[in-house]
Amino acid sequence: MGKRKIILGVVAGAVAGGAVALLDKEARSYACGKVKEVKSASSYYISNPSEAIQGLQSTVDKVNEAFESGSANAMNALEQVEQTLDKVTNKFSNKEIE
Repeated sequence: MGKRKIILGVVAGAVAGGAVALLDKEARSYACGKVKEVKSASSYYISNPSEAIQGLQSTVDKVNEAFESGSANAMNALEQVEQTLDKVTNKFSNKEIE
């Protein structure tokens, strides 16, 4: 029940904040412009669904490439840390033997 109340409170606060922000003429004109842009883009993609799919596929490919690159960099960094730790532990082990 508490989880539901917090979500309802956050949504109500966002709606109230948006309504108060729209009292400003500049904010209203900005919001109207964005709504018109969204309407135009959605109308275009509704009439050309193949382009929407191609754009989505291109975006997914870019995200996958970025993820692969990031994970490769992370693995490289972890390997370097592991090698450094091995060197440090080997130095301590050699000192203990002497």
